[in-house]
Amino acid sequence: VQLQASGGGLVQPGGSLRLSCVASGRTFGNFAVGWFRQGPGKEREFVAVITGTGFSTTYSDSARGRFTISRDNAKNTVYLQMNSLNPEDTGVYFCAADARARTSAVYEFWGQGTQVTVSS
Repeated sequence: VQLQASGGGLVQPGGSLRLSCVASGRTFGNFAVGWFRQGPGKEREFVAVITGTGFSTTYSDSARGRFTISRDNAKNTVYLQMNSLNPEDTGVYFCAADARARTSAVYEFWGQGTQVTVSS
């Protein structure tokens, strides 16, 4: 599976962004897709994951209530809608795919990342 993340950018605190992760290469609906982020000087951390069917989602404590993960298997795309962004959300956001929905960064396939910067 090849993954391409996009949608990052510079946003003011309190603003919103929607990230997209487009997949190609295999039957997309067979894979769970997770979003991870890595802030400056920080380790990569889990943000959210959605199962292949889209019926189940899991969020980190920091993302729950502000971020929404969704998918459109007809478009081979997973989205991460991020609202109420704050500077602590700054980092490179990666999407990843695996046969199992995981909260640890042991996914088989990874995209290249998209930069999100939250600053006034």
